[in-house]
Amino acid sequence: MTPLNKMAPGQKGKVVGFTDDSAVSRRLMEMGLVPGRSVLYLRNAPLRDPMEIQVGNSCLSLRRAEASLVTVEIDEQ
Repeated sequence: MTPLNKMAPGQKGKVVGFTDDSAVSRRLMEMGLVPGRSVLYLRNAPLRDPMEIQVGNSCLSLRRAEASLVTVEIDEQ
């Protein structure tokens, strides 16, 4: 398992959980990042922050600090 911010563009993974129970983690869950959900890392902004991911039919832009709170299991292809 790895933090979401360590994924590379084009990688897919599945949300496993969160590193803490902060307000930011709860807000990310409200936005659709719940355990068991698939995520696709789409691309970086020009200076690598924020990063854009796809969760279901939604695209989210997350700061790397926020993405580090999400633990994912990367799909091996």
